[in-house]
Amino acid sequence: MSQRSRRELLTVVVPRYRAAQGTDRKRILDEFVGSSGYHRKYALQLLNHPPKAPPVRKRRQRAPRYSSAVQQALITCWHATNGIGSKRLVPYLPELVAVLEQHGELWLDVQTKMQLLSLSAATADRLLRAERQRSRPHGLGTTKPGTLLKHQIPIRTFADWDDAVPGFVEVDLVAHCGESTHGEYVNSLTVTDITTTWTECLALRTRSQHTVHAAIGQARTRLPFPLLGLDSDNGTEFINDLLLRYCQQEQITFTRSRPYKKNDQAHVEQKNWSIVRQTVGYDRYESQDACDALAALYEVVRLYTNFFQPSMKLHSKERLGSIVKKTYDTAKTPYQRVLESEQVTQESKVRLQAQYRTLNPVALLRQIEQRQASLWKLAVRVRGTQTPQQAVQVGGSLS
Repeated sequence: MSQRSRRELLTVVVPRYRAAQGTDRKRILDEFVGSSGYHRKYALQLLNHPPKAPPVRKRRQRAPRYSSAVQQALITCWHATNGIGSKRLVPYLPELVAVLEQHGELWLDVQTKMQLLSLSAATADRLLRAERQRSRPHGLGTTKPGTLLKHQIPIRTFADWDDAVPGFVEVDLVAHCGESTHGEYVNSLTVTDITTTWTECLALRTRSQHTVHAAIGQARTRLPFPLLGLDSDNGTEFINDLLLRYCQQEQITFTRSRPYKKNDQAHVEQKNWSIVRQTVGYDRYESQDACDALAALYEVVRLYTNFFQPSMKLHSKERLGSIVKKTYDTAKTPYQRVLESEQVTQESKVRLQAQYRTLNPVALLRQIEQRQASLWKLAVRVRGTQTPQQAVQVGGSLS
């Protein structure tokens, strides 16, 4: 019995014990000792001299510093960024507020705007506490190791690429197989740049080496900078002669991670979760129509993610005994990191700036919702499995 339960029992027994006489008192004492586990002498002392209840201290209510208008504006901004963490959201607020005001999605008076932009990450967390979402399940792994040509493709660990040059990317496949890897199913190819975090996602009808090779070529044309390096896992869809010859001909550095070491591809693995799984979910898709619907969804997701989703990059790590202290840079969107890079051409930057001025993040979220609904209708229904609503509806609170 817990201490709290013992105190509650004592509160009930004391009036009965005081009102009882003779053998009734002895019976009540025996019951109390048996229930509470106290020594008989100590139980007798408690019943005759029960401790006084501690006074209830009322917490002093501090006057709220931020009005409900500030909280509602913060919630609007939070939903516009698909519910990202406050450490990523707060540094991005000045840019985001300007974009939302430009497109008529947010109207703030001077005082509210000043308070909103002065929020700390901890305060933003408190104001957003009621809006937080629950965690989601994980899916199945489908990587099958490729043994051929491994000796020709060098291994790269998580600590090897320190290049501050855009163009070195990690690639990985995400299987949309539901609860079974049997048969053929749609896959997503995720391509993430190490330096700028620029990410491209493409829908693949199958996971054959020819399909993957064509998708990498397509992603290459979408990157706002030249493709300089490619790092994959050890699956046969990547470790093959077709992709190796392509990289050699195009002078692209081709490396692979260590087997069973997902941290070697930490950048793309994070995007597999934050972009693919949170947008598509864990259902099974097999048809060409589903592949086309997924491709249409990614056309909007790439704009929203690269232009309006800030992220933090690890700057340094310092071990202090058993504690590792990590330092991160200021949260920035991939678009902002591309503009800051000296290696990206001015022509590419001008093109991106022109495109950025035409984009409305809230409108993009609404498009994502519509295309998600179209995609979920094409999920393969298997008896006993969940519906497509297990996926995360990006920006669903705006609908």
